[in-house]
Amino acid sequence: MKLNLLSAIFALLVLPAAAQTDSLSGQPMHEGPLTSRNSSGRVIHIFPTIEKAKELGLSPIAAGDAGPLSYHGGAVMQQAYVYQIFWIPSKLQSGGATGMSSTYKFLQEAMAEQYIGHPLHDITSQYYQVTTGKQYVHAIGVGYPAYIDTNPYPASGCSDSKTPGNCVTDAQIQAEIERVMTANHWTAAPNKLFMLYTSSGEGSCFDATNTSCAYTEYCAYHSSFGGTIYSNQPFGNPSTCQLSGTPAPNDVDGDTAASTASHELSESITDPFGTAWYTSQGNEIGDLCAYEYGTNTWDGGKANQMWTGVYFELQMEFDNHTGACAQVGP
Repeated sequence: MKLNLLSAIFALLVLPAAAQTDSLSGQPMHEGPLTSRNSSGRVIHIFPTIEKAKELGLSPIAAGDAGPLSYHGGAVMQQAYVYQIFWIPSKLQSGGATGMSSTYKFLQEAMAEQYIGHPLHDITSQYYQVTTGKQYVHAIGVGYPAYIDTNPYPASGCSDSKTPGNCVTDAQIQAEIERVMTANHWTAAPNKLFMLYTSSGEGSCFDATNTSCAYTEYCAYHSSFGGTIYSNQPFGNPSTCQLSGTPAPNDVDGDTAASTASHELSESITDPFGTAWYTSQGNEIGDLCAYEYGTNTWDGGKANQMWTGVYFELQMEFDNHTGACAQVGP
């Protein structure tokens, strides 16, 4: 009896706690250094800043997680439908100026609309979900024209140290997405991603306690609430979200933001609810290739992708077939 009791106590001390499960699918939600929970209890998965990536040992900053991505039973986006929301008020909460150049906005629209069926999207086609057999991601979908919202930002709900006085929480981001969805009669679905872009000078944090904030912890993140899959895309900041010396074929802020958005788009397709494809360390398809670009064969060595006449410098994504980062899918 004493031996059994001691064994039980030992098991409680050394065995990891059971993973939290997703309220929609019942599948375990992954844990890791880049994950947290939003107010709905769903996984938030961040794209770390350069300093955060260095701290966590993510490639290529230091030796890190080498994969592979493993399947954990949840859904993927078999055919992605991408909706973009550009939140561009006339001023920040502090009264300061804000904005978004036409070049910046064009690059984000072009990346999201043309990602579908191009090389990075092809990489995701090797990942699948299992219901009745394997159902793979299809390298097809739709990138919808963007919606521009000029409504004011709400009163600052958090304190991002990089943008004092100008900060929205994840709950405020969710509320904005819901408001725009209602205004446009958009509906949520497992194959729809809603990407919210904020304008210059606006920061964000997970909540009012400033647990994790833009430009210090993350450059962007993806998550979900109810059945709505979304990403938060803070304004591109090359000083914290781009390696020094990385070429910028168009606009340094816009190019930084486009690469970040491609990271979130790839991860939202392969792990929309935090229950599908990730490594034993909790990293996703984009994390393993954060800040890696491969060979620049376009625009005089300044770009690694050219989609219908537009040049991009976009990070690579992880190819499970080769066990390496890739610019083009299988």
